[in-house]
Amino acid sequence: MEKNVIFPYACNTCGKSFTQPSGLKVHMRIHTGERPFTCETCGKSFRYSSHFHVHRRTHTGENAFSCDTCGKVFTRIRSLNVHMRFHTGDWPFSCDTCGRGFSNDFQLDVHRRTHAGEWPFFCETCGKGFCRRFSLKVHRKTHTAERPYKCETCGKSFRDPSYLNIHVRTHTGEKPFSCSLVSKIFNSLIENEPKCFRYYDISY
Repeated sequence: MEKNVIFPYACNTCGKSFTQPSGLKVHMRIHTGERPFTCETCGKSFRYSSHFHVHRRTHTGENAFSCDTCGKVFTRIRSLNVHMRFHTGDWPFSCDTCGRGFSNDFQLDVHRRTHAGEWPFFCETCGKGFCRRFSLKVHRKTHTAERPYKCETCGKSFRDPSYLNIHVRTHTGEKPFSCSLVSKIFNSLIENEPKCFRYYDISY
């Protein structure tokens, strides 16, 4: 005979319930923005201890998997396998509407929102909508003029670490992304994608 599971601890913000007060306490971090686990090496903070411990491996090298092409290090072999698709040009997940290819199903799901008109994340300041929470986070910095990521070579600052990584390659000359269609090498995926799409007669 099955027992009915009781969820006596409810969130006052969204109504989600939990069997233990500890579960509710951890859940509340989503609403409060609390990130109690901070990396002593780089200062990045995390909401959950499990994410924090996975992140630490990027500094310690513990169970780390590195890309032979560009040297980027990953804590999970699956993440490395997905990353390698950027170098090989393998896009196994394609959009049924426009044909655009993606390296993983999550990116495809986010992209489909642009066709469906789904913009679940909105900026409180200007009302602009975004498909991804991360994109909203980056956008908010346009209102605060915050540019926390600085190039050690020339001093130029950026709102997002990925933009800094692309910029640094202008100093190092590194071009880790290749296009198998046009036999050219690019220093960023942003630079690579539009050219490859034209060969497929695909537009954004």
